[in-house]
Amino acid sequence: MSTLYPMGSSGTSSTTTYRGRERVCVLLPLPLGPYDYVVPEGGTLRPGDIVTVPLGPRHVTGVVWDAEPGGVEDAKLKEVGERLEVPPLPDGLRHLIDWVADYTLAHPGAVLRMALSTPEAFRPAAPRVVYGPGGPPPPRMTAARKRVLEVIAEGPPRSRAEIAEQAAVSPGVVQGLERAGALSAREVAADAPFAAPDPDAGALKLSQAQGLAAEDLVSKVAARKYSATLLEGVTGSGKTEVYFEAVAEALRQGRESLVLVPEIALTSQWLERFERRFGVRPAEWHSDLGRRERRRVWRAVAEGRAPVVIGARSALFLPFANLGLIVVDEEHDSSFKQEEGVIYNARDMAVVRARDAGAAIALVSATPSLETVVNADTGRFGRVMLPDRHGGAELPRVELLDMRADPPAANHWLSPVLEREIVRTLESDKQSLLFLNRRGYAPLTLCRACGHRLECPNCQAWLVEHRHIRRLQCHHCDHTSPLPTVCPACGAEDKLAACGPGVERLAEEVRALVPTARLVVMASDTIPGPREAAELLRRVRDHEVDILIGTQVVAKGHHFPLLTLVGVVDADLGLAGGDLRAAERTYQLLWQVAGRAGREAHAGQVYLQTYMPDHEVMQGLASGDRGRFLESEQESRRLQGMPPFGRLAALIVSGEDDRAVRVAAQALGQSAPRGEKVQVLGPAPAPFALLRGRHRQRLLLKAGRGVNVQTLLRQWIAATTLPRRVRVQIDVDPYSFM
Repeated sequence: MSTLYPMGSSGTSSTTTYRGRERVCVLLPLPLGPYDYVVPEGGTLRPGDIVTVPLGPRHVTGVVWDAEPGGVEDAKLKEVGERLEVPPLPDGLRHLIDWVADYTLAHPGAVLRMALSTPEAFRPAAPRVVYGPGGPPPPRMTAARKRVLEVIAEGPPRSRAEIAEQAAVSPGVVQGLERAGALSAREVAADAPFAAPDPDAGALKLSQAQGLAAEDLVSKVAARKYSATLLEGVTGSGKTEVYFEAVAEALRQGRESLVLVPEIALTSQWLERFERRFGVRPAEWHSDLGRRERRRVWRAVAEGRAPVVIGARSALFLPFANLGLIVVDEEHDSSFKQEEGVIYNARDMAVVRARDAGAAIALVSATPSLETVVNADTGRFGRVMLPDRHGGAELPRVELLDMRADPPAANHWLSPVLEREIVRTLESDKQSLLFLNRRGYAPLTLCRACGHRLECPNCQAWLVEHRHIRRLQCHHCDHTSPLPTVCPACGAEDKLAACGPGVERLAEEVRALVPTARLVVMASDTIPGPREAAELLRRVRDHEVDILIGTQVVAKGHHFPLLTLVGVVDADLGLAGGDLRAAERTYQLLWQVAGRAGREAHAGQVYLQTYMPDHEVMQGLASGDRGRFLESEQESRRLQGMPPFGRLAALIVSGEDDRAVRVAAQALGQSAPRGEKVQVLGPAPAPFALLRGRHRQRLLLKAGRGVNVQTLLRQWIAATTLPRRVRVQIDVDPYSFM
C-alpha cells in the first residue's frame, strides 16, 4: 500500500466513510469519471489533493474532487496510490474547471487536462549541481582550462553544461578541473526563483487622464473584492501604464496578478516596459516554453512564488491561490477563443475566475468587443476612458482610396496614391507599414488552360503559394506540396498562374517600386517564436527597416516612433463571408492597424484601399466616429436578436464518412428543440465542408437572452441517436462560423 503523506488543504472534505473505509472522488484528465477510490489505511485526503490512482493496467494522475462518492461496495473499489508532493489545486481553480465544463458542455476531465498540463511539476525536482571557484589552478594549464576559470571568475556558480557552453570547451575539461580541486561543487534548488517585482521601482509620471484611470483601478484592487472594469483608450493612450499601477497595488497587498495577452510571441516591448516599471521581468506562460521552464513556472505559481504572470489564454488554468488582479489586454481579440478541444473564450472565463477569487479584472482595449461595451453601458462592468494619445501625439488621419475611381496598374495591388506616399515617406526618412491579411505569395493557383484550381486534399480550401520556399500550403491542416510544373488536371505546362496577392507578392511589388528600401515581411510563418519576434521588432524600432509588410500580427500594440504611414491594401477583405461579427472584427482590426501610425511627434497618415467606401465600417474609420458605428452595430444585432442581445450555440457534426455525417446532422435537425424564443437553423454543409479529412455539417441554435441554452443542448443531444463514428462538437457563443 502506498503512503499518503499528510498535507493540509483548503476546502471542506468530500470523503465518505462507507462500511469502515474512507473513500473519495477523483477527477482524471480524461473524458471519464470522476471515479470513486478508497483511501489507504491511515491516510488523509482533501479536495484539491493531486494523487495517483490505478486505472486499468496503469496509474494516472488525478485530483480529489468536490463530489460525494457513491455507494459502491468497498471490494469493487481500488485504493488511491499516493498523494504527490505538490500544493493542492486551489478551490477557485476547481470551481473554474466545473464552471467551464458546465458552460461549454465539455467533460470536466477534458478541462482538468488544461490545468494539469505540466506533469513534471507534480514532484520536487532533484537539486542541480553548480560549480564555483575552488582551490589554486592545477600545474598543467591549457587554453581551454584558462577559459573555464575565466568564466567561473566572472559570474555566479553554474552547471557543468553551462560553463562548458560559455567557455566553448567540452564538459570533460570542466570535470578535469573539478577533480583537480580548482572548482568547488555544491547543490542548489533545481528551479531558480522568480525575482520579486518592486511596486515602487520605476514609478511613472502619468497624465491627468491616466492618473484618474489608474486611481480607479487601484482602488478596486485595494478593495479586495470582485470588480470588472473596461479600460478603454485610443491607440497610444498609455493603457498599459495605467494597469501597471493596479499590478503594483496587488504586489503591495501580497496578491498575485495575471495578465492575459492574445499573442505572447509579440510581447517583447511589453516585457521591456514591465522591467522598467518593476525592476524585473514577470514569469511567462505560453506554448513556446520548454518543458523545464514550464515546470518551473507551474510549480512557482502553485507555491505562491510567481507574483506576476503574463501568458496566453491557457495561463488562466494555472494554480493561483491568491489572485488579486486579472488583466485581459486587447480583450476584443479573437485569439482568446479556443476553437479546438474544449471550446471556450478565455476573456469570459477570466471574469468568472476573478469573481470566484474576489479579484479585480480589467478588460483593456482601444476597440472593445460589443459584448463588453454593452456590459459597461448597462452597469455590469465599470468603465474608465483614455480619450487622447499620451504625450500630445495626435491620432492619424484616415483617408479612403476608392479603388473603382483610382485602380492600380494591371497585375499590381497598390493604388497610384499609395505608391506616391510610400516614395514620399521613404524620402523623408520615415517608416511605412503596409497591411494585407493574407500570408504567402498568392491565395490561389489555377490553370489558365483548363481552369483547375489547386486545392488541399484534406480540406475544402485552396492551397496558398509560398514562393520563397517554393511550396504550396494549406493554412487549415498544414498540408504542403511542392510547386508543380504542370497542371495536375490537364497536364498543360507553364499554365499555372498565381491569383491575388499575399504579403510575399506585395513585397515583390514594393521592391520593384523602391529597390533601395529596407523591407521586411511580418507574418505568423516568418516569426516562429518570441526570440525572432523580438529581434524583428527591435530592427523596426531602431530604424533598420524602412517598410514593414504584415498580416494581422502587426496590429498587436506595437510602438514604432518613426512609423508615419499605414496603407491597408485590401480593407474589404474581412467583410466577406456573412460572419455575424464581420463588420465589428474588420473595424477593430483596421483601427488597430491604423493606430500604429504617428504615435510620437510625427503625424500619421492612413490610407484604406476599398471598393466599398460607403460601407458603415469604412465611413466609421474615416470619420473617427466609433460611437456612431457601435450604435449602428448594436441596433442591427438587437433587431436580429443576435449576441449580445440573444444567445447562439453551434453544433458541428463531423466524420470521415460523408453519408454518416449527413444522416447524423439530419437526425439532429429532426430532434431539434423548438419554442417561442428558440430557433434552429440547419443542418447545412459548413463553409469548410471538408476540413482536415473530415466532412462537416453545422446547425445553429438561436435563443433569447433568458433561455438556458446549456439545458436545451443537453436535452437535444440526449434525445438523438448518433453513430459512434460521427463526432458532435458544441460551441456555445461561437466566434467562428467556418
